[in-house]
Amino acid sequence: MTEAPIDLDELRDRSRPTPPRIRPADDIASASLDQDALRVISRLQRQGFEAYLVGGCVRDLLLGRRPKDFDVATSAHPRQVKRAFANGRIIGKRFRLVHVTYGEHVIETATFRRAPPPREDEPGDLLITDDNEFGTAEEDARRRDFTINALFLDPTRREILDYVGGLDDLDAGVLRTIGDPHVRMAEDPVRILRAIKFATRLGLRIDDQTWAAMVDTVDELGRSAKPRVLEEILRLMRSGVALGAFRMLRACGALRVLLPQIDEHLGQRNDPDPAAHDRADEFWRLLEALDADVHAGNAPATGVCIATLFLRVIERAAQVDPRNHDAAGPELARAAAELLEPFALSVRLSRRDTGKAIRAIVQQRRFTQPLSKRFRPLLFARGEDFKEALDLFRLRSMAWGQGWDVYESWLERYEQARTASPDEVERERRRKRRRGRRKPKGGQTSAPSVED
Repeated sequence: MTEAPIDLDELRDRSRPTPPRIRPADDIASASLDQDALRVISRLQRQGFEAYLVGGCVRDLLLGRRPKDFDVATSAHPRQVKRAFANGRIIGKRFRLVHVTYGEHVIETATFRRAPPPREDEPGDLLITDDNEFGTAEEDARRRDFTINALFLDPTRREILDYVGGLDDLDAGVLRTIGDPHVRMAEDPVRILRAIKFATRLGLRIDDQTWAAMVDTVDELGRSAKPRVLEEILRLMRSGVALGAFRMLRACGALRVLLPQIDEHLGQRNDPDPAAHDRADEFWRLLEALDADVHAGNAPATGVCIATLFLRVIERAAQVDPRNHDAAGPELARAAAELLEPFALSVRLSRRDTGKAIRAIVQQRRFTQPLSKRFRPLLFARGEDFKEALDLFRLRSMAWGQGWDVYESWLERYEQARTASPDEVERERRRKRRRGRRKPKGGQTSAPSVED
């Protein structure tokens, strides 16, 4: 990794007291603002505090997108916010903020913060481990990651406040860190994943210096909190632009650090081996199918996301032909467990989601298995993990252009199974048990398959 010069003056105090650039928010319709968030801001401002909409919601409003959440930033400290709202609750340890609830709707309300001072225990280590230093609005803007995420909207005055040049970058379609990009990435390497998420989802170009810092600091991702890394990976999978995001992860080296088995599976860039090209093509087509599925309104479950990532890696390890699932399943189950269980442990993936991913992969062969007396489609379709397995089969059918009629027939069976009467289900179970007790030639009693 290239060592970047560290500006200690910037680390001690990035903020220089300067007035913000103010632009009227005339192009943001009042109807697009969240009424509960406006209620929070209005009360805090009446009590003499600064309070604004901040971050992603302001960015999305300026881009003409519908914000997912409306977050509030204020000069009021958490206990002051709590005193202002009987429906407020202080949460967090490392980063204390207040959730103000209106029914099931939550308005996240955070106090302005400033960049933490350099760590005395590790003066050269920039990784942020404590981020609870209160500050001013300007300091709060400058401690954020990217310029486009550091804009404030005062809905009362109908003004945008910009301390960091975010409006210009938003107009130019550029994603840029605030301050030295090497310092900002070293402080929090997960910003590498966030940069890719914003660039691909919003159609932005990553600034050249920011990209260089991402490449130089990518190995630091190994030091980041594993649950945060997993959360960002899953967000990329569900973004509708997973194909572009994972290509960018591979280009900057993050795929090698976070998912080395997948990076190895894809082979070296410009590898002349046709098999390596085919493996990469299959993987990218699966992600392309996933994106199409997301745009069609299907939100993939966590187990489906993980299964999609590792499907071909596991099938290759088990030497399973992706277009022929008549092979026995134990090898596939063994390969899936050997790869996914250590991965799940390393990223803190729950055992439930790990099990669902493994079973979704193993059960793929069932969809193309010839019907037999031992195989009961009704019971299979009523299985707890059938939906995840069917979703994965839909993705592979879309990716490889075959099996769609099989998918539709199983979708019909699934709908029938959901409405099957208890008597029908019990009859199928009795038939299965009778089949399992039947004695084959030689006098041995055959046990039912664990996969049936």
